[in-house]
Amino acid sequence: MSLAVHFGAGNIGRGFVGLLLHEAGYELVFADVAAPLIDALDAAQSFTVHEVGAGARDHVVTNFRAINSASNEADVVRAIAEAEVVTCAVGPNVLRFIAPVIAKGLEARHGSASPVAVMACENAINATDRLRSFIVEALDASGADVEDVLDRAVFANTAVDRIVPAQPEGAGLDVTVETYFEWAIDRTPFGGGEPDIPGAHYVDGLAASIERKLFTVNTGHATVAYHGFLAGAEKISDAIAIPAVRSQLEAVLAETSNLLVERHALDADVHRAYVAAIIARFENPHLPDTVIRVGRQPLRKLSRDERFVSPAAAIAEHGGQPTALLDAMGAALRFDVPDDEQSVEMQQLLGSGASAVSVATQITGLDEGHPLVAPFAERVEAARSTRS
Repeated sequence: MSLAVHFGAGNIGRGFVGLLLHEAGYELVFADVAAPLIDALDAAQSFTVHEVGAGARDHVVTNFRAINSASNEADVVRAIAEAEVVTCAVGPNVLRFIAPVIAKGLEARHGSASPVAVMACENAINATDRLRSFIVEALDASGADVEDVLDRAVFANTAVDRIVPAQPEGAGLDVTVETYFEWAIDRTPFGGGEPDIPGAHYVDGLAASIERKLFTVNTGHATVAYHGFLAGAEKISDAIAIPAVRSQLEAVLAETSNLLVERHALDADVHRAYVAAIIARFENPHLPDTVIRVGRQPLRKLSRDERFVSPAAAIAEHGGQPTALLDAMGAALRFDVPDDEQSVEMQQLLGSGASAVSVATQITGLDEGHPLVAPFAERVEAARSTRS
């Protein structure tokens, strides 16, 4: 039986990527640094993924093992050396920390073995390319023959989409997810030798798929979260039922839709139907998703290549006015959640003596002269005024 190694044994790892790899027939190895979670997985024979929504059913996942990648790195290296697929769902900021062990696993692979497919399944543009760059850094540092080792892998970017909310108390290893999912994989690096994963679909080039998802699902979800937070809503489904929040969502998605249709020559009617389907997913009352969970890590979500700044900057660069996106970014600045580290950091930055323009450039990563900076600085000033 073929082996797949997946970094990140959390809810997305178990309820989405790991589930699809299991259903594709792989023996599955979960690698994570969370000792209690790894111990629980290692002691279990199975766990269940519960779908909610139309056509929902339960999926029982078996034939897996779990390795603590912090204390048993050598075992993870051996697994990568034997695997046909390596995936991760750890968060874009964690990619640099898993890259060294993946590099060691690639070095340990026999030179005559078929290349392993390496795919980062993150909510970020070209996350696999980012992971590859960190692997190269690790190989350089170890003195390895970088090109020889890289030849032992095929790196493919992916676009992933499935809402996996915070789980109820006492769920254990079981995971509740929505019925809808999408795992798009760029087939071009494989040259016809892509892995057989029936739950995924392969596309020729991924830019349109990644941006369609990021600028619709992720931008829309965060928009509802931040405006809903300010409106006092607890759950996403409650927030979107507030007329003012829904109006903000529709305005944001109108701006990103115009950008996407023009940039990628999408069929406008087909994209309109896609947007309607995404909004219906946010309305799903069976998903106990909260505005605080969806809004967490606001500084990452407001960074240059993320869901707000990337489309807003593109619109501004072409002379447009991304007003709704900027308003959503302004709402994000007021996401004040004491147990969210990035929220605390952001509030400290807003409370500093730095100019509004300086704060705007620090948060977005844009140059001071970029056309988006001045209007975002106005939102910084407005957010500051609410603090006094």
